[in-house]
Amino acid sequence: MRLLFGAALLLLLAACASDKPKPTALEPLEQSRPVARAVWSARIDAVQFPLGVTVRDDAFVVAAGDGTVAAFASQDGRELWRGSAGDRLTAGVGSDGRFAAVVTRGNQLIVLERGTERWRKRIGSLVTTPPLVAGERVFVMGVDRVVQAYDALDGRLLFVFQRPGEALTLSQPAVLAAWRDTLVAGQGHVLVGLDPLRGSVRWEVPLANPRGTNEVERLADLVGPLTRVGDVLCARAFQSAVGCANAQNGTLRWSRNVGGVQAIGGDADLLFGADASDRITAWKTPNGDIAWTNEKYLYRGLSGPAAFGSAAVVFGDVEGQVHFLARDSGQALQRLPTDGSPVVGSPVMAGPTLLVVTRSGGLHAFRAE
Repeated sequence: MRLLFGAALLLLLAACASDKPKPTALEPLEQSRPVARAVWSARIDAVQFPLGVTVRDDAFVVAAGDGTVAAFASQDGRELWRGSAGDRLTAGVGSDGRFAAVVTRGNQLIVLERGTERWRKRIGSLVTTPPLVAGERVFVMGVDRVVQAYDALDGRLLFVFQRPGEALTLSQPAVLAAWRDTLVAGQGHVLVGLDPLRGSVRWEVPLANPRGTNEVERLADLVGPLTRVGDVLCARAFQSAVGCANAQNGTLRWSRNVGGVQAIGGDADLLFGADASDRITAWKTPNGDIAWTNEKYLYRGLSGPAAFGSAAVVFGDVEGQVHFLARDSGQALQRLPTDGSPVVGSPVMAGPTLLVVTRSGGLHAFRAE
């Protein structure tokens, strides 16, 4: 029933998205301040699922819709290895540099070691969140928000964590991450810290206060990927709030009511994100105060953001444009094209290299000018 309800909600959201106003026309950049340049590009199959890109050992590990899993050197785009899950995927890839894990449409969890399949297990739920590989364990969370842990070497099931869940969850990437020796998982609007060896709860922090008269209005799932800044963990609650928790003592640091469906990103000074209308906001990371807003990209289908050094924040859009904005003011500095298809997921940094992935499978790397 939950999966059927979730599918119906996604259809409703898609219908609403189709009724959005046309994307705001881009203004000419009269005094463009170049901050980045394209350094390499590559291609995989089209990406028709919620993207997850993992950065390990100066390499980007990516997955494509046809089941391809590959690693590319961040410096020059050299392909380091490539493998296949043998079936279409429902989520992105998780990797620790040695093992890479993906989940297929047939609910098969497949673990590869440098492109060679190591083992596979059938799991009991649809998965849209990229698996997490850490500490020689593979963690998987389904759309039912049940977390399963497997031994990365042989696929042995180690534990299952199931918290009394919400009546309705989102079929999009949720929060599943590591912080020191704690497994961090999104359970509805609650950020949960788990013992990664046993699956027991260490702390719980609500990042939002869901309100509404029905399950759809109260839907406030945490949207991945998580932003980690030292002991501070920050995330967006779907169409509800943006908030940060202190992972050291399991307490809420701050929460601000704001709509939006894409992940946030940032660093120790500022967090960035676009709301459902693509109005961009920058919040001060320590206290959640608003630093600036920008309404010049309304309805452009903005991606999640990435902080780009000390000068800029980066968003992709539905036309494949990559926008570099001044991090201290939101002023447009530069925009660079990709292949014309929508940017999916959030741009990812590996050292000085920024990777942007498009729906058609284009990998586009940029570096500071």
